[in-house]
Amino acid sequence: MEYHDFVRSKLSRFSRCGFEQSIQSAHLFDFQRALTEWGLRVGRCAIFADTGLGKTRMQLAWADAVAKHTNGSVLILAPLAVADQTTEEGAAMGIPVRHLREPESFTGIAITNYERVHKFDVSELAGVVLDESSIIKHHDSRSFATLTDAFAPVPYRLCATATPAPNDWTELGTHAEFLGVCSREEMLAEFFVHDAAKTQDWRLKGHARGAFWEWVASWAAVVRNPADIGFDGSRYALPALHVTQHTIKTEMEALPGQLFALDASSLSERRDARRLSIEGRVAECSKLVNETDGPWVVWCELNDESDALTAGIDGAIEVRGSMSLDEKEAALDAFRHGDARVIVTKPSIAGFGLNWQHCADMAFVGVTDSYESYYQAVRRCWRFGQQKPVNVHVFASDKEGAVVSNLKRKDADAKTMAAEMVSYTAAAVRRNIVGSIVSTNEYETDHASGAKWDLYRGDCVEVLKSLPAKSVGYSIFSPPFASLYTYSNSPRDMGNVKDDAQFFKHFGYLVDELARVMQPGRDVSFHCMLLPTSKTMDGFIGLRDFRGDLIRAFQQRGFIYHSEVVIWKDPVTAMQRTKALGLLHKTVRTNSSMARQGIPDYLITMRAPGDPIERVTHDDYSVDKWQKVASPVWTDINPSDTLQYRSAREHDDERHIAPLQLEVIRRGIELWTNPGDLVLSPFAGIGSEGVVALELRRRFIGAELKKSYFEQARQNLRNADAQGDMFGESNAVA
Repeated sequence: MEYHDFVRSKLSRFSRCGFEQSIQSAHLFDFQRALTEWGLRVGRCAIFADTGLGKTRMQLAWADAVAKHTNGSVLILAPLAVADQTTEEGAAMGIPVRHLREPESFTGIAITNYERVHKFDVSELAGVVLDESSIIKHHDSRSFATLTDAFAPVPYRLCATATPAPNDWTELGTHAEFLGVCSREEMLAEFFVHDAAKTQDWRLKGHARGAFWEWVASWAAVVRNPADIGFDGSRYALPALHVTQHTIKTEMEALPGQLFALDASSLSERRDARRLSIEGRVAECSKLVNETDGPWVVWCELNDESDALTAGIDGAIEVRGSMSLDEKEAALDAFRHGDARVIVTKPSIAGFGLNWQHCADMAFVGVTDSYESYYQAVRRCWRFGQQKPVNVHVFASDKEGAVVSNLKRKDADAKTMAAEMVSYTAAAVRRNIVGSIVSTNEYETDHASGAKWDLYRGDCVEVLKSLPAKSVGYSIFSPPFASLYTYSNSPRDMGNVKDDAQFFKHFGYLVDELARVMQPGRDVSFHCMLLPTSKTMDGFIGLRDFRGDLIRAFQQRGFIYHSEVVIWKDPVTAMQRTKALGLLHKTVRTNSSMARQGIPDYLITMRAPGDPIERVTHDDYSVDKWQKVASPVWTDINPSDTLQYRSAREHDDERHIAPLQLEVIRRGIELWTNPGDLVLSPFAGIGSEGVVALELRRRFIGAELKKSYFEQARQNLRNADAQGDMFGESNAVA
């Protein structure tokens, strides 16, 4: 593959696999038709629309079009009791939908509950719809694994939910993987950075934010109001929502060492507080509900709460986990059709997919920390189409803290996240794009020079292609450490990769050019380290032999493994910075099999094959200096012996710039070059290798892709020139 083709292949790409279909339905509003037609063009897509915007009708229209286009079958998976609701909606639209409780052959559209999917052979399906697809948002859940594996062969797939990622953006990765866009791990590698201090936390790379949302927009549409995508949203105004907290006094014993009982903080303490306050919370809620005549939804978390509420509220019916699927469906339908005034259940059972706009009053007799669970439960009644203000009553123990304020904080965070999603994805629906969406990235170049140096802003592979063959006497550099350090969103950035395989393919193009430009018998030195693995990305905690992989990349192109030196690093400093499990002293006490040593740096030197055009000779290289350099371990390298680099940092940089120490560079250049030799750094950074080369009366050529680094390197090289002039040297070669 030509290099230009490879770079283009690194651009985030999602090839659409759908078909053009105009939807002519009087049962869809204009924005619903637009979203459905967009979903058909994409083929495998997600519609993240708010509750009440008609996801059910869009799903049905999409499924109907797929079934007719393929003359095949489409299966809709839905939460419990949503199936009957969906079949009724389909009948109103003139779209027949079969509600299957047991597997049978069908053509057209059928619907079943998630709980029954294991019974079905999905190998012959043309399409699948996941209604309330947030069921797959947890990458380690059984639902995600089961559904992703089962429906991987299905050509057309649609996910629909109002809450695709209520906690963090990484949860979008499970939807992308289910749809066949890419794996969650690939998404994390390309767009996210691992927070070393919090081993389970991932956050968007600052410079990747725009590219990430462009990528999401290629397969997902986020809509909170039709106005988000350019349609009239005036009819979609939610009624008022009133949330009231009822605090129930709880008699709890003080813990040892306490004068009085404090607020419950741990999960177990809060559970205890809830259990001790059941009687009071149930009594208060039952009294409130019994004093009214209208319908109520009463949510709870514990079976004891459910039993007591059902007994205490006149005419209440209960839906609990131990009931059969048919019993649950019957009870939920009874409430939906008005045959029961009050329903008592859990958000985990009935908090998704159901439309209960006939009800405007609900109570939470116990609330979990799951914002999604709370939000979805509230939205069963508080949704577009609701004609009354919705009243939510939260009954909590006085030891559980400010439950409502905590939920309001999470609600504000969720609205901020949703607004960001909308701002980046809405344009994709409006643009009416057919085919592939490819993220583009501008490629800019620049050049600066002095008497004995040239610095190029640009792709190092492209820069080396412009150099004469066998022109470089020595090369020293610190490459990106695969995806551990990503410096920009450019596809030309070697650190901007999906995985190690892509990194080494990219790196191979550079080594090919190094093999061409290096003089025979001369040396290339690179700085590297072993790389830690993570359970999330690699499935285990350990080390990757990145050092060995780099060596082999050179050997495959004819270079000779010449030498290496270990550069000592303080393991205590590394532990404080990374909080790595293997370096924590407590690991020795708790699970010493996981304890390890710190990870040093290496300076690896590879030699180009052949006899040198000119030997490197040193008449004045002292024995003392040689003994220090010849040591296989350098313990005297000061980690702070670097050029000033703070001004080169950009706001979006996720990692501190860590230039190679000047003494390491100095020892390499002194040992392996003659005065006047051309020293090359393909990753010039802020110009450390160039500054030392000029100091030692060598010539220098460097390449740097990142603009801020290039500008800092240019200034550092000019300063080196000025310093040489000050001492009357002008970096001239004798």
